[in-house]
Amino acid sequence: MIPKSIWIPLALLALGYAGICGLMYFKQREMMYFPQFTRIDAAETDFAIEREGVVLRGWLINPGKPRAIVYFGGNGERIEGNRADFQRWFPEHTVYLVAYRGYGASGGEPSEAALLGEALAVFDKAQSQHPSSQVAAIGRSLGSGVASYVASKRPVAKLALITPFDSLAEVGQYHYRWLPVRWLSTDRYESSRYLRDYASPLLVIRADEDEVIPAASTDRLIASLRSAPQVVAIRGAGHNDLGSDPAYGKALSEFIAR
Repeated sequence: MIPKSIWIPLALLALGYAGICGLMYFKQREMMYFPQFTRIDAAETDFAIEREGVVLRGWLINPGKPRAIVYFGGNGERIEGNRADFQRWFPEHTVYLVAYRGYGASGGEPSEAALLGEALAVFDKAQSQHPSSQVAAIGRSLGSGVASYVASKRPVAKLALITPFDSLAEVGQYHYRWLPVRWLSTDRYESSRYLRDYASPLLVIRADEDEVIPAASTDRLIASLRSAPQVVAIRGAGHNDLGSDPAYGKALSEFIAR
């Protein structure tokens, strides 16, 4: 028989661990999404689309151009910060920058199901406005999972993934190795599964010193693809600062223009 001096502390540890797991399960979206850093007034936007009673707001870059790109931003990214660069990098494309629900000036609360469904709606809107040309998609970090899902459901002509992952649940497991994140995660963004049959041109931009997305996660995504993508590694760049390297804009603009 195990002495009380041993099993009581073990039982307390087990209860504490279960409590932490339960707290993580019920609070995981608060730990996953950071829209509070992106909020702006609706008057600062120039484009809106409504889906299921929620108004999503953003910007059109180079409106009226014959071709289109839909951009899906990173978690906590102020997507309006891309406007000047995108105007220069994609002069022959209208770029749709639409904030996720709960982000920017968009209404609602974020969740995987909502973000993925609304991403399809934004892509469909772009396609309806550019019926004679194909639509490309760019996704960064969290947005790489969103863009990958869109590419599995719609005819995305070209797909650029910036600091992508194989599964967001795997990324969470990497950062919280002492917790069963794989089993607790409800919002998983399984890019490897989404892109299993994708065969159009694909660009992967990765940061050599990415402190958020582990290199192994990006490696697993690349290995899972039907055909080898173009891969550009930004040397010396971290997860959040790779956009300041000239190689970043060069890789994106050349890929889209090709």
